[in-house]
Amino acid sequence: MLPSACALCGEVQEDAVCAGCAGELLAPVPRCACCARPAARGTSRCNHCRLEPPAFDAAVVLGDYASPQDGLVLALKFGGALPLADWLATELARRWQAARPPASTARPALLAPVPLSAQRLAVRGFNQSWEIARPLARLLGARASPTLLARLRDTPAQASLDLSARQANLQGAFGLAPGSDITGLHVGLVDDVMTSGATLGEAARILKAHGAARVTLFVALRTP
Repeated sequence: MLPSACALCGEVQEDAVCAGCAGELLAPVPRCACCARPAARGTSRCNHCRLEPPAFDAAVVLGDYASPQDGLVLALKFGGALPLADWLATELARRWQAARPPASTARPALLAPVPLSAQRLAVRGFNQSWEIARPLARLLGARASPTLLARLRDTPAQASLDLSARQANLQGAFGLAPGSDITGLHVGLVDDVMTSGATLGEAARILKAHGAARVTLFVALRTP
């Protein structure tokens, strides 16, 4: 195997991320099992998810979207460092296997990425969420569909909006591909970053509205 430079610290070694940086990123943090917000140890669900349950049922994340680990997503999304998608998928599969208690819900039957608009896809040339979803599905033994969800309209950037504005911004943004039947399925929804959860929540709502029995989020990094 040819040596490569760690995507975070630049150390020359054999993997996309060196052992030291991986250890810092993947250090266990108590999180809400539903939305993956940091939570008190021993708490299965945060107050927000108990009071206002989201459309998704669970979330698996690797770490916080904060420096320096945000460099992984930035290098993948804007630098075209596609090998990082395989590394993220491998670690998400490991995190899923480690987090599942005995006799828990079966693994997802189908994985789908959060879709990009046609305009953004044309500019970027690839959907980073699909690049993660494809190897992740193989590792979990699930089917994968790059077009299960469609972006029906290009929405303004979410970063400058508060939660209510984000939710309004996403109304009617997603749809299910014609002819898709997900009735009774456990669907895994894959994305690179989760911020407020509005985008993933709306996508999960569409999946549930079309019969999905359960939606689990697989997200590389989550804004703390």
